[in-house]
Amino acid sequence: MEDTPGDQVTDDAGEVTDRVRQVIGRLGCSQREFARRIVMDPSKLSRSLGGTRRFTLAEIVRIADIGAVGTSWLLGAPERPAAPAREPVAVPEGGRPLQLVWETVRLIAEHGFHGVRVTDIAAACGTSPAAVHYHFPGRDELLEAAVRWCMDEDTARRAAESATAPDARAELLQLIALQIPRTEQQRRQWLVWLDLWAQAARSTAVGRLHEHYYRQWRTTVAEVVRRGVDQRVFRTVDPEFTALRLTALIDGLATQVLATAPDSTGPDTMHTALLAFVESELTPAPTV
Repeated sequence: MEDTPGDQVTDDAGEVTDRVRQVIGRLGCSQREFARRIVMDPSKLSRSLGGTRRFTLAEIVRIADIGAVGTSWLLGAPERPAAPAREPVAVPEGGRPLQLVWETVRLIAEHGFHGVRVTDIAAACGTSPAAVHYHFPGRDELLEAAVRWCMDEDTARRAAESATAPDARAELLQLIALQIPRTEQQRRQWLVWLDLWAQAARSTAVGRLHEHYYRQWRTTVAEVVRRGVDQRVFRTVDPEFTALRLTALIDGLATQVLATAPDSTGPDTMHTALLAFVESELTPAPTV
C-alpha cells in the first residue's frame, strides 16, 4: 500500500528522524526488531531513517506508543518526552498495536480479506474503531500490517529452525516440516497466504507485497538446494528450477489440506509426498 503525501510528516531538518533514532537507541534493539514492534515494513523504516522517505503520522503515533514518548516531542516540539523519568521498555505481549494485528490475522483466516471490517477488529480487541484508527489510519494499512507480521513470523521461525540443521539436506527437511499446516497457527498463516494470492490477482499494491514474500521464500529454498549440491548431499540440479517445482508442490498440497472436503489430503499425506520429492529428485544416486 503506497503512502499518500498528505499522510507524510514534514522533516526537512531531519529532527523527526533524529528523535526516532533516540527512541530506538533507548529501547536497545535492532532496526529490524523495532520495525517488528511497531508493525512497519523494515525497508520503509530504513528508508525513513536514511532520509529517502518520510514517516507517516500513523507510524509516528505507533513509535510514540512503543517508545513511551509524546508525539509532539517526536514531531519536533521543544518539550521533553512525555515520561522522561523512565526508560522505554519493550512492548509487552498483548500491547495494542500487536493485539490489533494478531486479531486481524485471525479474522482474515476465518473470513477472508473482504470479510474483515474495522468494527470487527475493534470488537475482537475490546476497543473502539477510533482506537484502531489511532494506530492505523485505515483498514488497508492494518490488513497490510497483518500480512507482513504473519509472513515475517514465518520467516523468523524458519531461520531459527534452520540454524540447528547439520547440513543442507536436514535444513530442507526442516523447512518442509514447517510448511505442513498441522497447528492452528500454521493453518492461519496458510489461510492468510492463500487469501493474499486471490487479492494479488486483483490489486497491484497487494501483488507487490505477495511478490516480495514469495521471492524471499523461493530464494531461501534455492539457496538451501545450492548448498546441498555443494555439500554433495543432493545430486547436481538447477537450484532455482528445483525451488520453483518444490514450492509449487508445497502450495498445491497445502491448498488440498486446507480444503474442507472430508476426503481432502491430510497433513501426513502432504508430508509424505514432499519427502518423496526430495528422495526422487535430490538424493544422490548410490555409488557403485
